[in-house]
Amino acid sequence: LSLSRQSSCLIVCISQFSPLDFAPKSASIMSQLRFDGRVVIVTGAGAGLGREYALLFASRGAKVVVNDLGGDPQGKGKSQKAADVVVDEIRAMGGVAVADYHSVTDGEKIVQTAMENFGRIDVLVNNAGILRDKSFPRISEEDWNLIHDVHVKGSFKTTQAAFPIFKKQNFGRIIMTSSNSGVYGNFGQANYSAAKLGLVGLANTIAIEGAKYNIHCNVIVPTAASRMTQGILPEQLFKELKPKLIAPVVVYLCHENTEDNGAVIASAAGWAGKVEIYAGKGSVLRTSLHQDVTVEHVRDAWSKVVDMSGAENMKTIGAASGTLLTVLDHLDQPSGQPSGDSNASSGVYENEFTFGFKDLILYALGIGASVNEPSDLKYLYESHEEFSVLPSYFIQPGLMLTMGSSITKSAITHKEFDLTNVLHGEQYLEVYDFPLEGNLRTEGKVIDVMDKGSGAVVVTCCETFDNHGNLVAKNQSSTFIVGCGNFGGKKNPSPEVIPTLPTPTSSPETSITLKTSVDQAAIFRLSGDANPLHIDPNFSIIAGYKTPILHGLCTLGFSLRAVLKTYANNDATLFKAIKVRFVKPVIPGQTLKVDMWQNGNRIQFKTSVVETGQDVLTGAYVDLTSTVKVEKSIETSSNMGLQSDAIFGAIKDRVNDDQAKAKSVNGVFAYKITENGKVVKEWTLDLKSAKVYEGAPQGVKADTTLTVADTDFVDIAMGKINPQVAFMKGKLKIAGNIMLTQKLVPFLKTDSKL
Repeated sequence: LSLSRQSSCLIVCISQFSPLDFAPKSASIMSQLRFDGRVVIVTGAGAGLGREYALLFASRGAKVVVNDLGGDPQGKGKSQKAADVVVDEIRAMGGVAVADYHSVTDGEKIVQTAMENFGRIDVLVNNAGILRDKSFPRISEEDWNLIHDVHVKGSFKTTQAAFPIFKKQNFGRIIMTSSNSGVYGNFGQANYSAAKLGLVGLANTIAIEGAKYNIHCNVIVPTAASRMTQGILPEQLFKELKPKLIAPVVVYLCHENTEDNGAVIASAAGWAGKVEIYAGKGSVLRTSLHQDVTVEHVRDAWSKVVDMSGAENMKTIGAASGTLLTVLDHLDQPSGQPSGDSNASSGVYENEFTFGFKDLILYALGIGASVNEPSDLKYLYESHEEFSVLPSYFIQPGLMLTMGSSITKSAITHKEFDLTNVLHGEQYLEVYDFPLEGNLRTEGKVIDVMDKGSGAVVVTCCETFDNHGNLVAKNQSSTFIVGCGNFGGKKNPSPEVIPTLPTPTSSPETSITLKTSVDQAAIFRLSGDANPLHIDPNFSIIAGYKTPILHGLCTLGFSLRAVLKTYANNDATLFKAIKVRFVKPVIPGQTLKVDMWQNGNRIQFKTSVVETGQDVLTGAYVDLTSTVKVEKSIETSSNMGLQSDAIFGAIKDRVNDDQAKAKSVNGVFAYKITENGKVVKEWTLDLKSAKVYEGAPQGVKADTTLTVADTDFVDIAMGKINPQVAFMKGKLKIAGNIMLTQKLVPFLKTDSKL
């Protein structure tokens, strides 16, 4: 739609609609939206739209900073009169306002005016603008720079100055002003058009970065009669494009109760509508990842490339990335393999899954199997006489069906969502056979949808069969979709959904710690789950995480390995089923602690992060066909690692980061860590030389020797047990210079209570 055609459409609308068709039936019965106590900055508020914004905000109780340089529409000259006149108008009607005469390129000075006069800022309307219209070949560098200075740089500088204030008070509303010339283009306005669409991109990113601080940034695309548009728009349209008809839209977007963020709203002549960018389905230009794209491929597919039937609004960069990942997944499938949407019309989705020994080994490495553990070699070496598959690998066929099809989206029809909204809630797996290679066929369907208010839960069931039709595995996955709740659905699961179990309240029978690698997610994703949340720092920030997080299914795999080692002698063929609930993410490099309780052939467990103390898997259990008692020994504990190892590792990092602080303690501490009353490991904290190492003191004499059980040391470090109480109860034994430990405690104390 061209700008001229849109103007024509508005003329038709103006001539045909009655205001009564659009206005509320009774405005008096609607509660008035107020801005009492709020401070609003409006740039370019000396006339036109800016003046109307300022007057309306003030009439609703806001204190207003009226900014205007006082120049002409081409940006020439300056005058205090424009801002002063509007301030006088506001004061005359009983409002509160001050004038500001700075250029928007000095945005920090405008913000300073607000802080000096009112002590806060709540709303910023970036409205200031100028025109330098010329056909593209005639635009000078000065014409280009002036337009971008006022529109783009001015909005950037003023918003950047206000942003820390908004962040500190956990509230802020920002308006960027675009234009139909930016959205659609317009002859003679190349400089202006580029700047105005650039503001949409700026607003989109500010909306993403500000969301967690309750800072909303929206865009207004106004078409209004002003000194800038007079002579450009048709006369009939110009007369009806009153700025005061747009002001309520802007003021509404800035109210504290308005939830819109990142919206682009066009408004003119008493009409408003949302503007969005849509992407067509497009066309794949090659048949596999091993094929190149030729110019002829593009030519032959061009009609599909430009076909906009079935176009979608991607809403986020995550959604666009998700679409590309789906394309890559399909290209990565063997030639002729059916897509994940086979038979989708009947509610049953199908896919084919091919695997071999390399896939099994890569998966085992992804969940922490190591040649350092002799019993793990059978999972890592295809020629091992007992070469085996770790059972949780058979989650993969169902996962690939879910990720490569529209099965989850088919259950949520009331709202669009993308990868940044999707969280893995629960997982159940039951394995009936343990093939080491082959082609598997998986059938999946949605078995339940629940409304949890803040989101929706979609439960899918996938059954995987071999070439002979024998059932290999059954998966149930619960997916939580943030922001898709409140649709009037049921709250509780159907009987078909396999439940989790309450975690026992008694002390665990066995606890094992397993250290993840900083590269764990990078390895695990190669088994199929290529969600950029686990590898791309920019994507993880969009999704609300400071750093890429570990796959929940990777944490599940680590936990299953701990159970198999403890109760099945690391024999995967004794596995029957597993169920977990994912509650918190794990950061690659953190240490997992798996607490276990045996109840016959059912092993309940809970997994937490040692460094933070947070639970990450709960309500979990593993069913075995039978159990094998493994006698505890120092060797077994050493191979699996003590829980305290992670604590000493963190202490070592802290000492290395601040050696001066460590040396200020000026003491040597020898730790003796026990299990079942026997010393199983020693650590030395030589804080005279700023060294931390495993073993007895080397070349120095310990000033203080501390003897403590592995689990008690972790509880002390995490703040669950007071050191003095532990000492009085005999859980912590101290020999040597007891008073020196008082200098050690503050050094070890951190926000994580380490």
